Amino acid sequence: MYRTYSKLPLAGTLLAAASLLPVPAAADFQPLNDSAMSSVTGQAGVTIELETKLNIDSLTWTDEGTLGVNGIRLSGHNDSVLDNLKLTVDIAGEGEVLTHGFSEIARRADAGLLNSSDPDVADALARYALSGGYGKKFNSGDLVIHLGATDYGDPTSLADYLQAVDFELAIDSVTTTGSEGSANLFSNIFLQGYVGPTDLVIRNGGTSTRTLANGNSVSGSELQLDTHFEITNGSLDWEAADVILLFNFAAVGIEGLQIHNRRGDDTLGHFGMAHATARLAKGTSAGSGKDGLSIHDVEFRADIDMPVFKIGGTSIGTVQFTDFAITDTTMMVYGH
Repeated sequence: MYRTYSKLPLAGTLLAAASLLPVPAAADFQPLNDSAMSSVTGQAGVTIELETKLNIDSLTWTDEGTLGVNGIRLSGHNDSVLDNLKLTVDIAGEGEVLTHGFSEIARRADAGLLNSSDPDVADALARYALSGGYGKKFNSGDLVIHLGATDYGDPTSLADYLQAVDFELAIDSVTTTGSEGSANLFSNIFLQGYVGPTDLVIRNGGTSTRTLANGNSVSGSELQLDTHFEITNGSLDWEAADVILLFNFAAVGIEGLQIHNRRGDDTLGHFGMAHATARLAKGTSAGSGKDGLSIHDVEFRADIDMPVFKIGGTSIGTVQFTDFAITDTTMMVYGH
């Protein structure tokens, strides 16, 4: 981990800085007129260096019954501070090239710092080295947020780049409560790994709409999520059946879980990391006519290793998925 900066929460830091301003200086703040505003547009965006640690005792959703997620902790490895995070926030101009995905790899390769004969590096060069910079072209008014690292370590080391931001997520239990009592769905959830380049883009589509392959109509202004990550060590106890699609039985325990993308036929361009994308927008269902939240263009690609797979407390061996892919997935979410 690389960290040399303050542990004050961002809001607290800004308030503290404001309190140090002399009264006359604070009084000189004036609203900008149209002429002054025009000179501000096109300027560089905002960079936020962040370190944090999150603890939530309980998160509950109550309808007729209650679903509870208990004992949530998000931190760095070994319960340390989650740090070395850098957010860049920009509002794009028309055709502006902004940081996206593995564009930092393309920049280093173009500078001769990385071996461009490496297939992943060559793919990054082809994908992200554009006229006008390294990244992706955006439209006027798009809000672009890129999560990377403050310090990537040795600029010639891919390992340093990929392991710059470490994280740890722990959840004590996921429970459901109703008139019949309470039941544990999952417990002792633990995930440890690394966050790769992550992008959150709010596309400025104005009032335009488009029609998905299933007939649903969605807004052209949408939130786009694109992330790479790796789980190096994970475990959980699965105590209730019929919860998710993978396994239809209870009393399952998983130890040594790893999620990556180092095997199979779809590794190119992912640098060994799992990859997930999704688009979220206001939508209208073609089937029901209901308005709601459309989650579409969902894709997840990874290899999944479960070195210790237990049923009823006894190991039945090792389970592996290669080229595990979720594609062509669309959801419409609305109340009833």
